[in-house]
Amino acid sequence: MQHRIVVLGAGYTGAIAAGRLARRLRREDVAVTLVNAEPDFVERVRMHQLAVGQDLKPRPFDEMFAGAGVELRLAEVTGVDVDRRTVAVVGANGAEELAYDTLLYALGSGWDTQGVPGTAEHAHEIASRPGALRLRERLARLDAGQSVVVVGGGLTGLEAATEIAEARPDLDVALAARGDLGDWLSPKGREHLRKVFGRLGITVHERTAVTGVEAGRVATADGRAIPAAVTVWTTGFAVHPIAKATALKVTDAGQIVVDGSMRSVSHPDVYAVGDAAMVMGPGDKPLRMSCASGTPTAWQAADAIAARLTGGKLPNTPIRYFNQCISLGRKEGLIQYVTADDRAVQAVLTGRLAAVYKELICKGAAWGVANPTLGLPVRRRRVTRERATAGPAVKAPA
Repeated sequence: MQHRIVVLGAGYTGAIAAGRLARRLRREDVAVTLVNAEPDFVERVRMHQLAVGQDLKPRPFDEMFAGAGVELRLAEVTGVDVDRRTVAVVGANGAEELAYDTLLYALGSGWDTQGVPGTAEHAHEIASRPGALRLRERLARLDAGQSVVVVGGGLTGLEAATEIAEARPDLDVALAARGDLGDWLSPKGREHLRKVFGRLGITVHERTAVTGVEAGRVATADGRAIPAAVTVWTTGFAVHPIAKATALKVTDAGQIVVDGSMRSVSHPDVYAVGDAAMVMGPGDKPLRMSCASGTPTAWQAADAIAARLTGGKLPNTPIRYFNQCISLGRKEGLIQYVTADDRAVQAVLTGRLAAVYKELICKGAAWGVANPTLGLPVRRRRVTRERATAGPAVKAPA
C-alpha cells in the first residue's frame, strides 16, 4: 500500500513541500495529497500590489504541478484528529475525512486584530487575496483628498502605505506605528525610508498606539482621533486556529512546537512548516513569520520526511537570515542586510536597484513553488516498508 502524505495548505510552504516530496519519492510508494481551498497559488507577498489595482499573473496549481505527482484536493480544512490520523474537510462533495500516515501542516496565518475594538468591523486586511480584493474595491471608490490610514509599522505596513501613496497620489495617506518609523533598521535604512515617505507625501504618526477603529477614523491611546475613510490593519499575523484545537503540543499563540526537522515534538507523524510552526533559529530566537522563514522550513520538512521513509540522511542545514527585502512602491525599494539572527547591519541597498532586487526575490519565490528542488534533477527513492510507520516521539527542546 502507498504511504499517504497529506499536506494542509498551499501557500509558499505547503506548495513547496508537497512538490518537493512528490519529486523525491516514488509514486508507487507514496501518495501526496495537497489540500487547499483555492485552485490557484496566491503570491501573498504581492497582496499590497493587488489591493491598489495591479493585476497579478494567474498561477493555477494544475499547471504548476503538471506531471509532478501531487493530487490537489480543493477543500477547506475544518479539523484534524491526530489520534485517528484523519483530517476533516469540506469541498464540492460536502464533508469528508482524509486519512494520512504522515501529515504536513502548513495552514499558515491570517491577520491579527489584537482584539482592538472595531477592527474586524471597520478595518481592511491584506493578509489574504479576498481581503486585498475588498480593499481594492474600497480604494477605487475613494474620491481625491480622502484619507487612508495604515496601522502597523512593520514590513507589511511599510509596503502597503508606499504602494497606496504611489498608486493614488490624490489620497491623504498616513501610517500609524507604535515605535519610530523603521526603528529596527540601520541608520542608513531609516534615513532612506524617511526620504521615500516624504517624497510620497505620507504622514507618519510615530509612537502611536491605535486603541479603536471606527467608521471614518481611528482612536489613539493619547486621546487623538485620526481621520480615516479607509483603515488598513497590518499589525502582525495570527496563526490558523485549527492546530490549537488538537492534541498537538502548541505554543500559547497556537504554533506547533517542532524539532529541527520540523517534526512535531508530541506526534512524530506530524510535521509543521512556515507560520504554523514554532521554529528556533540562530541565537535561540524563534523565526519570524515570513516567506523568508517559511521556505527553508518547507525544504527541511520535505527532505526529513523523505529521508525517514527511505532510510536516507536527515537534513541538518541551519536556517538563517541574510536580508530583509522591502518594496516601497514600484520604483523604490530597501534591502536591509542582517545578521543570521535577523539584526540589522550597516549595509543597505536602496533606490531603483533595490526595487529590482525585491522584484527578483518575489519572482524567485513563485518560481520556487513550481520548482521545489531548485531545478536540479532528483532521483525518486523507494520507500522501505519498515520505515513507512512513524517512529517514537522526540523530546521537546528545552
